Amino acid sequence: MNKVILNGVDLSIEDVVKVAREGYQVEIDAACMARIAEVREYMEREWMREDAPAVYGFNTGLGKHKDCKVSIKESDLHQYRTVLSHCGGVGEAAPEDVVRAAMCVRLNAFCRGVSGLRPAVVERLVELLNKGVHPVVPWQGSVGACGDLAPLAHMTLPMLGKGQAYYKGELMSGADAMAKAGIATLDTLVCKEGLGMTNGTCAMTSVGSLALYD
Repeated sequence: MNKVILNGVDLSIEDVVKVAREGYQVEIDAACMARIAEVREYMEREWMREDAPAVYGFNTGLGKHKDCKVSIKESDLHQYRTVLSHCGGVGEAAPEDVVRAAMCVRLNAFCRGVSGLRPAVVERLVELLNKGVHPVVPWQGSVGACGDLAPLAHMTLPMLGKGQAYYKGELMSGADAMAKAGIATLDTLVCKEGLGMTNGTCAMTSVGSLALYD
């Protein structure tokens, strides 16, 4: 099986094209996955308590709400709503190759081990890509330097059983696409994961990579 191994350091434009247009599978380097798990365990051990210092996006609000403390009890709902609140894209759905490229680039960023996600979230995104579940990502809407918040939020929805996705060329709800592909949805996102899924420039990098290759 044709495959691209992601490790966060040497992904090429040619590799992105292979995943986006030629159906190559992706796999996270084992050492990178171990690092992702290690960082998540550290965060939960050191920060998941009410008296922990303020850590942006983990136990605080976002943007102008950065000084608002979020309780551990409310943190999961806060992360979940962070994704929903950023689903403000408009227009036609981005082409499949753009969405696949964005998913690939986002996974490659996670390999750096600094996003704070649970391994289970990273693994779900790998499954979406490898099993051909392509989230509907509206073509218009981003925040530029602050990240592709809207596109990446839409990309996250099917993992939560929300939004819409294409599976085997058919448009359906995100929940149905996940079920047909045999991928379990996530009940929620937890501390840092809403920010981790949305705060990056992977959509514009996707478009730029494909454009440069062409």
